[in-house]
Amino acid sequence: MRSPAELEATLGQGIRACRIRAGLSQAELADRANVSVGAIHHLERGKGATTKTLTRALAALGADGWIDQLAPPPPTFNPLDLLESRTREAHVTTAPRVRRRSGSPR
Repeated sequence: MRSPAELEATLGQGIRACRIRAGLSQAELADRANVSVGAIHHLERGKGATTKTLTRALAALGADGWIDQLAPPPPTFNPLDLLESRTREAHVTTAPRVRRRSGSPR
């Protein structure tokens, strides 16, 4: 398992590679992302960048779809709806309970 510092460095290298592929300087990316050049520099080095800088840089690079890869898409159904329908089915399919008084023959 990689340390947070290693993950930040890898992330920074990826951002740098995307920037270079796009033919942008750090200053140009900073301008497009509406952040400082220092923020881009820190992001690419994996040192002290914020999530705001990351998301703005990704959007400026047209790579914001990358964020969608971090987590699966939200479910297309509500699990509580499923639970509710199962509860309704259980009430419909079970026979009514007959209470017997103690001492009554069965």
